[in-house]
Amino acid sequence: MRHNLAEPIWRKSSYSSANGQCLEVCDDFPGTMPVRDSKLPGGPHLVVTADTWSSFVTAVKADGFPTP
Repeated sequence: MRHNLAEPIWRKSSYSSANGQCLEVCDDFPGTMPVRDSKLPGGPHLVVTADTWSSFVTAVKADGFPTP
């Protein structure tokens, strides 16, 4: 499925650091969650289902990923 991401409204978490290493997401597409690198707004986008995004956020909040 191809989405038109030319005019979406992107947002990033208020917990994002000031160093620019952030993900941005867009809520404009029901049932999906487009994700992009805030440093490369014109670069590739990852589009996942809303359920997948919810599971990812839950895991992050639960510290479910090891820190390098």
